[in-house]
Amino acid sequence: MSETIEIEFKNLLTKVEYENLLKTFNVEGKDIVKQSNHYFDTPDFALKNLGSALRIREKNNRFELTLKQPAAVGLLETTQQLSTIEFKAATQHQIFPKGIVQERIEQLKIAFNTIVYFGSLTTKRAEFPYKEGLLVLDHSFYLKKEDYEVEYEVEDFQTGQLVFQELLKQYDIPIRKTQNKIARFYQQNYKRFI
Repeated sequence: MSETIEIEFKNLLTKVEYENLLKTFNVEGKDIVKQSNHYFDTPDFALKNLGSALRIREKNNRFELTLKQPAAVGLLETTQQLSTIEFKAATQHQIFPKGIVQERIEQLKIAFNTIVYFGSLTTKRAEFPYKEGLLVLDHSFYLKKEDYEVEYEVEDFQTGQLVFQELLKQYDIPIRKTQNKIARFYQQNYKRFI
């Protein structure tokens, strides 16, 4: 289990912009990894209403339960590993293991047993070091929709912001208001709650 601060910048891309970045950074098929995010909240979106999100990430037959919460800068990510049995219990029966994620959710005054499964988003992801951070190119599929995105994960907000803006400018990519994946997922399927 771990707690970390996530600072990242993101921008939606067109398919052409995405493909151009793949070529520019010499990304090959073998460099792209498939992962799925499985999203959870209460039926009345109590976590979303607090600016938080709960997901299980499935990647290379491993499973991580992560709660994201607003922090002074970026997001506080609280993560714990799950077994295959725990993953199936969560997605099929909304039964979650005890641990640090449960503690953090209950600190938000949300009963852990009210959490339900909303669905999944699958991403084909390429990631590699870029300047002082990690550059991520994503092609995501969810609810009969697909989109493309570039993310830049960093330790320092100000430096990261400058590098990211320079990257977009260098490759003639317009700055687009970009919500995170869970917000895009909910917006596609639960428009009345957004």
